[in-house]
Amino acid sequence: MLETEDENDKLTSVSIERQVLRNFGYFGFFLHRHAGGRAGKPYILIALRQAGGSLPQRELLSQAGTAAASLSEVLTKLENEKLIERRPMEHDGRQREVILTVEGRARAEEINAKREAFIEQSLYPLADEEKTQLAGMLDRISAHWHEIEDRERAM
Repeated sequence: MLETEDENDKLTSVSIERQVLRNFGYFGFFLHRHAGGRAGKPYILIALRQAGGSLPQRELLSQAGTAAASLSEVLTKLENEKLIERRPMEHDGRQREVILTVEGRARAEEINAKREAFIEQSLYPLADEEKTQLAGMLDRISAHWHEIEDRERAM
């Protein structure tokens, strides 16, 4: 157990598990806020960039893992900013294709460059060996959490 001071200057015991999970929470918040979340504008622009500039709206929905209404709202904002266009697909006019505009490509490149710079500096305080150890530990935790999820789904 670790000892920390709370608002009342009293020593309280905090388990290492709670400390780590609190840090995970902060990391999740930080990444969501600075990487655009799973279905935010930056995420959509990067997904389109990685796909060569266009994707069926249905595919974007699948990748984003969000509600159709939420994705539609983000796409409308991107359209209003002239960063994307939506057009009926040639082979099936009922489906829509989402296409990066020239301005959208430029913004996606800008976002990607910032993202790559962040990735490069994100673990700067750690030595290479520590980064490798951390990656291994996080892989083990992730596998364990997947097992917990699988057990909960089976109930």
